[in-house]
Amino acid sequence: MDSVAAVRTAALRAGMGRAVLSFPLTAFSGSGDLDLGAYRALLEHQLAASPGALFVCCGTGEFFSLDVEEYTACVRAAVGLAPPEIPVVAGAGYGVALATRFVKAAEEAGAGAVLLLPHYLTEAPQAGLAEHVRRVAGATTLPVIIYHRGQARYAVDTVTALAAEVPNLAGLKDGTGDIEHLQALRLAMPPEFLFFNGVPTAELQARAYAAIGIPAYSSAVHAFAPEIAGAFHAALRAGDDATADRLLSGFYLPLARIRDRTAGYAVSLVKAGARLRGLPAGPVRPPLADPGPEDLADLERVLTAGLELI
Repeated sequence: MDSVAAVRTAALRAGMGRAVLSFPLTAFSGSGDLDLGAYRALLEHQLAASPGALFVCCGTGEFFSLDVEEYTACVRAAVGLAPPEIPVVAGAGYGVALATRFVKAAEEAGAGAVLLLPHYLTEAPQAGLAEHVRRVAGATTLPVIIYHRGQARYAVDTVTALAAEVPNLAGLKDGTGDIEHLQALRLAMPPEFLFFNGVPTAELQARAYAAIGIPAYSSAVHAFAPEIAGAFHAALRAGDDATADRLLSGFYLPLARIRDRTAGYAVSLVKAGARLRGLPAGPVRPPLADPGPEDLADLERVLTAGLELI
């Protein structure tokens, strides 16, 4: 890893050790167009809570709904607003051709790292996954974090081989919740390799990940209730089990029960929560769908209860 990439990776490591990782929403207008003014307001709301890093245009940010021009504008806006101590990581995905365009756009827009999301649709063998990472990472000097989830599940041997071959491969975000496999991955990798918990509603498994040496995690809740996300993170770091348990039972578990009602709610419910807080998130883009009245009412009750717990 060259000196610039090493400095950027060190900044990301410091942020991961300091605070929750923020995955901001992308704001759309009522007609479905990108609303950059509203997006900047969402970013400012996130930055006010001092996250460890901003991961923009990722899953919660509806990367899959953005074209390259919209994506570039979003990354550039985040880079322009974030202070030096908060790294900006941009999502990138699809097949090699498009993923390469996205990582080049991220680098040109000033991002500090890339989160390589799973490729599109098809299953792939380990050799294909490895070559995909090599080609996409080879198109940028930025540190690259691979997202271990869905059809992009990396074997231990694949990750160790890639780490030896790809100089800017910096880490892995886990979205599977497979603690046994993740523990084998962590033990096989050098201590400087970054790992973090990225399962939906990651707080629910944060203790289990921390127990195997992976305390860092992303928080979708941070996108609409950073007060709750921050309180839980502080309780976890302080070993305050009473507070953590209270937030888990009174907020996170009820939220997850609503999330599990409908496919895509891991994103659209978060956006609905932001709108309930008065944030200008706008609607989701298809193929996601906004929650209906009953789910919105339940979300509002759970959110109110969570805010009363902190």
